[in-house]
Amino acid sequence: MLNRSDAPAPWTTRDPRSRRRSLRPAVLTFLFLVPLLTGLFGAPAAPAVQGDELTDARSDQKALASQVAAQRREIDKLNADQAALKDQIAATKAALAGVNADLVAVRQRIDAMIVKIDEVKRAYEVLVIQLDALDVELARVESAERLKREELAERKALLAERMRSAYEVNRTSLLETFLSNDSFTDVLAEMSYYVDIGEQDTALAEQIARDQSTLAALHETVLAVRGQTDELRIETAARKKELDGQLADLKVAQAQLKELEKETKRALAAQKSAYDRLARNKAALAKTVAASEAAIRKLEAKIKEILAEQKRKRNIPSQYNGTLIWPLDGVISQEYGCTGFYMEPAVGSCEHFHKGIDIVAPKYTPIRASGDGTVLFAGPNPYDPYPKAWIVIIAHSEDLISWYGHVDNAVKPPAVRAGETVKQGDVIAYVGNTGRSTGPHLHWMVEHQDAFKNPRLFL
Repeated sequence: MLNRSDAPAPWTTRDPRSRRRSLRPAVLTFLFLVPLLTGLFGAPAAPAVQGDELTDARSDQKALASQVAAQRREIDKLNADQAALKDQIAATKAALAGVNADLVAVRQRIDAMIVKIDEVKRAYEVLVIQLDALDVELARVESAERLKREELAERKALLAERMRSAYEVNRTSLLETFLSNDSFTDVLAEMSYYVDIGEQDTALAEQIARDQSTLAALHETVLAVRGQTDELRIETAARKKELDGQLADLKVAQAQLKELEKETKRALAAQKSAYDRLARNKAALAKTVAASEAAIRKLEAKIKEILAEQKRKRNIPSQYNGTLIWPLDGVISQEYGCTGFYMEPAVGSCEHFHKGIDIVAPKYTPIRASGDGTVLFAGPNPYDPYPKAWIVIIAHSEDLISWYGHVDNAVKPPAVRAGETVKQGDVIAYVGNTGRSTGPHLHWMVEHQDAFKNPRLFL
């Protein structure tokens, strides 16, 4: 910009302030002469473009909004994962606190939850890193807002000063200058000063307008993102608190499982010890297993005859409406399926197969009917070699029968007799140690459609 001291020679050879007049006539005269002068000087040059700061500000706004939206999606996903984890932990704790937990299944569930919690922890850590990065971006935008505010203030002050100077100094009439100058060169030099001032003021005003729009965009971004990041930070902290609680709950479940596994291991060790004594004489063991299996098959055939008779008497419903319940609360020493115990017969690909569930409990603990039904048998298996196992067998329908083996026969013999009807939960017998038992426990089997199946399927 040209300062008055930078103007050409006419400003120094003649003092224009000696012919001061009001600003209004000078401006009117200037406007009158502009068409002529612009024809002499040529069209004024357009102000230089120094990068589209408003576009950059809008771009930052969109980028930060995208980051905030991504953070929100991550938190929503974390919420869903933790809600599912909460349900899984609750189900696991209920299973451990319930009757006869399937420890293998619980162990698998806990192992899966450990993996899931690790995933949630990693997701939380990534979320914290992303929040920190968002804070850095927000700080950058806030810094840009401060700088732009300062820059705008400086430009506004500069424009105000120039406007004050224009009004405070009563410039010489342009027409008088044009008419009184001896040299047309002096006129052009003095007119170039005024034309230059007008172009620069216009450019400055336009820049201020752009600065205001840029500042508004930056301020809008800062306000929106600051509020959203505060919300995200609060929600992230809440997720961390919930995660800590879930970790504590999982540790409790792990401790419960460990204790139950110890109890099961002790019961299993006692059974194995008894089996090991039998296994020392493999020939005798094989003979015992074969005899036991033959006795069960003969008893099954007998039960079918009894069932048919009860059906003729209409004492057995065609279908069972409902589910079975656990007959006893205790420690599961053996689940249904393949096993390593020598006393169990081979089934399919399993060298030894356990056809029921063994529930260890103190001797004489009451055993309850798993469901409504008719007692088909209660007493010692007549086909068993010595020592005979005492059994209670209940028909719940034409194709659903439950078996209760090794019940006591001395101090507390079975509480029911064949032909009696029972309701679910009625006491039918007591835990004993009869037959080739390895200690007080109940051997519970469920026969469905002439085949023994996993009792857990009917609970």
